[in-house]
Parts: sequence; C-alpha cells; structure tokens
Amino acid sequence: MKRVYITTIITCLVVLGIFHGTFRLLNISGKKDRIKVGFIYDNDESTAYTYNFSLAKDAVEKKYADKAEILTCSNVLDDEMEEPLRELAGAGCDIIFFNGYSEKVKQLAPEYPGTQFCQTSYMDMNGVSVPENYHTFKGEAYQGRYVSGIAAGMKIRQMILEGTISEDQAVVGFVAAFPTSEVISGYTAFMLGVRSVVSTAVMRVCYTETWSSYALEKNAAAKLIEDGCVVISQHTDTIGPAIACEEASEEKEVYFVGFNQSMSEVAPSSSLVTARICWETYVLDAAEAVMSNRKIESVVTGNIHGHDVSAGFDKGWVEMVDLNMLVIPSGTEEAMNSAIERFKRGDTGFVYHGNYIGVDPDDPSDTWDLKKGYIENENTSYPLFHYILSDVITIVDI
Repeated sequence: MKRVYITTIITCLVVLGIFHGTFRLLNISGKKDRIKVGFIYDNDESTAYTYNFSLAKDAVEKKYADKAEILTCSNVLDDEMEEPLRELAGAGCDIIFFNGYSEKVKQLAPEYPGTQFCQTSYMDMNGVSVPENYHTFKGEAYQGRYVSGIAAGMKIRQMILEGTISEDQAVVGFVAAFPTSEVISGYTAFMLGVRSVVSTAVMRVCYTETWSSYALEKNAAAKLIEDGCVVISQHTDTIGPAIACEEASEEKEVYFVGFNQSMSEVAPSSSLVTARICWETYVLDAAEAVMSNRKIESVVTGNIHGHDVSAGFDKGWVEMVDLNMLVIPSGTEEAMNSAIERFKRGDTGFVYHGNYIGVDPDDPSDTWDLKKGYIENENTSYPLFHYILSDVITIVDI
C-alpha cells in the first residue's frame, strides 16, 4: 500500500512539475494582448531632434493600433525628469522611451521593476553596471555624417570646377551645440567625408553652448557664411541654420546639409541632403520584446553591448533623406551609395583614417594619429571620438 501512495505522490509531483513548466513557458513566450508605452521628450516636435524621435512613437501607433496605449510628456528638462518619470511608470507603462540625458532614469528604474526604461545613450556605457530594466541605444550617426559630407564635397568640387570658388575657398561651416565627444565625432566624420572628395577643404566650427536656440543658431550660421563658408551643417535642434542658408542663397551660392530632420521645405534652394538616425528600428523591436515577454537585447537587431545597443546603415538605424536632385551634381548619389554599401558590409574603418593628427581640446597632450585609424562605437553606442583635427578644423566665436 505504501508503494501505491509513493507512486501516486511521485506521479502528482511530475504532473505538477509539467504543469508549472508549461505555465512558466507560456507566461514567458506568450504575447500580451496590450501594452502601455510612454515617451518623454526633452523638447517638443517643433525642434528637429525631438521631431525625428517622435517618428518612433508614430511607428508604434501604426504597428500596434489599438493594442498599444501611448502616453507622452514633452518639454521635460533633464533636471525635471523625476516627476514625469514616476507619473508614467506609476500609470502602468510597460516600457518608457526617453531622448533626454538625465541620470534620473537609471537611478529610478529599480523602483519600477515592471517597467522597461530605454534611454538614448548619453555617456560611455562600456562596462557600466545598470539595473536589469534599464537600457540605452543610439544609431551610429557618424556613418550618416560621413555620407552627407560626401554630398557636400561633391557640391564644393562642382563649385571649384565651375569657377564659383577657388580651392582655397573650400570652407565648410558647422553650427554645434557643445564640445562633447558626440558633437565632435559627428562634425569630424562630416568633414572627413567632405575631404574624401575635396582634399583641400577646411572647417570652421561655432559653438552655441545650447542645444536649442533659433536665434543663436541662425546667427552662428550667418556669421560662418559671412566669413566665407560655402556649406553649412549643424548639430543643434532648430531650423535656424537652414533659414540662414536659404536667406543668404539669394545673394551668394551657399548650401545646407541637415541632420535629424529634412530642411527641404524651409530651405528648398540651398538644402542638399539630410542624415538621420532612425529611432523607429530600436523602439519597434523593444516594444515587440515587451509584447512577447522577451529580453529587449534578444529581440533588437544591432550591435549589442550588454544593455546598450547601436547600429548604422547595416541594420537600418541610419538613413539619408531628401537628396535634392535639382541641386546636387552628377555622380553624387552614386558616391554616397558606394560609401553606404561599405558600411552595410561592416567596413567602417575608413572614416576616421588618414594623414591627420587629432588633439583633445581639453588636454593638448592627448592626441590621436589617424594613420592608425579609429573605430567609432566599437564598444558603446555613445560616440567617443573627441579630437580636433589640426590644420583642418578651427573653432571660432559667434
């Protein structure tokens, strides 16, 4: 009789084990019926950076329709992040995306283990310990910057060949927010793209010391144009530089290269092309991971660095938009596509490479010889190249 009891107990335990395992498997792999998604923007959609990021929200709405409830907070400064963060997490958001640079996100994430927090990276994440529900991501923007530099170089070469400017007048202007590695990495890649076509070109960079100021950005661009720059680009948030180019183009030949948002509507005569980070790729994959109860980094397609992810043209994280066919010279699109194909093949070492010496603006003893090359985003999604190219790039005041 005891044997019967023992056999029955064992059988029940096995059945319970199978049931528990099956339930656990279904709970892990089964999709949710609905998800609640939060977005927190550092600005509003009138600025290029936030507008471009908001396209990811639109993509979630389009893909999930009534299966996703979306909550949005705009114009949230980094030091004001805590309240909207708690508001969205407390409202039951399954996942929240941020385009700001606040430390609060990482600090508060452990308090809401049921929510996944995904923030655009703002620092070197290599080896940084983070909460299990905290993630960072960024497109490898230097790739788009380099390709847009090729378009600018092709236009400058045409201007030289047509006699509009001389070789020593091949000057590019760049309106930059701050001298961070993210900004320096971007305008350096852009300049190296220009010099891959016009080897004598030089660049003048003007810092506004703010991410978003229409007046300062426009004034900086106007000053650069007045000083002889024939192509202007930017790493700031407003349409100011594009407007400055369009207004100046009525009297002189000057062109604009955009970032994040096409400026063809506000600068139809001067706009050449725009490079943008496609935030939609990561955001849609991360939302799908939450919907299917899977780890985000197991679903996202990109270069995985722990909880940090990046990618470029190869995974659709970077793209070129609104190439102005009425303005660009013959062969521009082919030259751009040739570089894009190299990136898609995983060939990235050609960007930060050449007979250049880079100097750290904060420490002149820290230099980098680009003859040995430099690989951006190798171990982190945040750009780390922070050297100013001697005799090529000059920092000027507004």
